[in-house]
Amino acid sequence: MALDARLRLGLAGLAPATPFFSGSRPNPGNLSFALKPTSASLSSANAPAPLPIVVVGSANADIYVEVDRLPLVGETVAARAGRALAGGKGANQAACGGRLATGATYLVARVGDDANGRLLEGALADAGGVRLDRVARAPEAPSGHAVVMLMPDGQNSIIIVGGANMEGWATGVGPDDLDLIRQAGVLLLQREIPDWVNVQVAQAAKDAGVPVILDAGGMDAPVPGELLSLVDIFSPNETELARLTGMPTETFEQISQAAGACHKMGVKEVLVKLGSQGSALFIEGEKPIRQPIVPAAEVVDTTGAGDTFTSAFSVALVEGKPKKECMRFAAAAASLCVQVKGAIPSMPDRKSVMDLLESAQVEQL
Repeated sequence: MALDARLRLGLAGLAPATPFFSGSRPNPGNLSFALKPTSASLSSANAPAPLPIVVVGSANADIYVEVDRLPLVGETVAARAGRALAGGKGANQAACGGRLATGATYLVARVGDDANGRLLEGALADAGGVRLDRVARAPEAPSGHAVVMLMPDGQNSIIIVGGANMEGWATGVGPDDLDLIRQAGVLLLQREIPDWVNVQVAQAAKDAGVPVILDAGGMDAPVPGELLSLVDIFSPNETELARLTGMPTETFEQISQAAGACHKMGVKEVLVKLGSQGSALFIEGEKPIRQPIVPAAEVVDTTGAGDTFTSAFSVALVEGKPKKECMRFAAAAASLCVQVKGAIPSMPDRKSVMDLLESAQVEQL
């Protein structure tokens, strides 16, 4: 079923997420994106429930270490600060969707039955808007965690320990979760859970006509052809694109050629995140769509910026926006994300994104 057709369908049998509100309502006259619905509109019998966003992926306890530089081999360096925060690409994208989407956002994930698992559950509940009834505890494995080394300029290096993200899927994805995926407006995947799990859920989505977006972040192994054949939009950054294609990505022409290689692998659309250079969408047979960044007042921490971009793009896509508008909405969300430390704590709410889009539009006049 085509995406635009799915957007016109109401969703039966799934409870909506708790709405997330922040501040007063701005004048939406110049904005193409709607605000979060009011309680009155949520209860309207005439308003069809929007299709949900379903994220299947990882949840990590991120150990942040602020350093002036990375240590050399055999060297010990002192950190300026350190703390533990909730993260993981799946959790990040779900938290972002929960704050931006007008409908429900579900996370299907595995955490350990431990302190880090409870940290993750609590942080996602506090984030607002994320349905957590599909997050299961895997008592045989510890929660996944990561060490994030954060430099003064906001750039980072990350080491991931999979834990329950990789070991907690022994029984596969249950029938209730697969039914949820079949009723989604979009399925978001990453590569911090086993590829075979991604294949299972992507196949369920594909069979039901649900668009599948795969974020390339996570394990650095080649993406299985079976998985790529089920993906509608593949979203790497330029480093991941180079690694997965074996091609250079230092110039836009090289990035275009590498995206073309992905087309030959069977992916029709490649959405490349280019950091400070913005983003580009390569649709097979069409001219690339380029989106510059929305400048941030200050770059504090880039952790989670790519997840914010991918999730915000998906939110706009489910709302039926043109791809160019999806990219602009995602760029604004990512701009707000990098101005706050931590992944989930940095996810912006919908009003903040729309305010930034409106101010950016005014500045261009």
